Amino acid sequence: MATMSIFELIMLAAFGLSWPFAIHKSWTSRQTGGKSPVFLIALIIGYLAGITHKVLYSRDILIGFYALNLIMVSIDLALYFRNTRLEKTRVAQTDAGQKKRKNMQPDSLCKK
Repeated sequence: MATMSIFELIMLAAFGLSWPFAIHKSWTSRQTGGKSPVFLIALIIGYLAGITHKVLYSRDILIGFYALNLIMVSIDLALYFRNTRLEKTRVAQTDAGQKKRKNMQPDSLCKK
């Protein structure tokens, strides 16, 4: 068993405390603004590397923090893709509504 680093614990806890806020914002805003799937994937790779290191070389309680952060980042990434789909649906509905209103104009208001 390796000794646990207090600095690693602080870093993981700080990240871990911020992810619920990011997830809540993604869930409630239903928008992708300010999110980068490439960044989230890079974080997932980083947490997987951290877990791998802990399993192979330094088994301690911090592996749980890595796993929890990995789960939260994965949830945020899933919400990114959900929100992308919702945004496309909203745009399609807005476009359809505008076309419908344009077609419903009285002939007297249309340019001839």
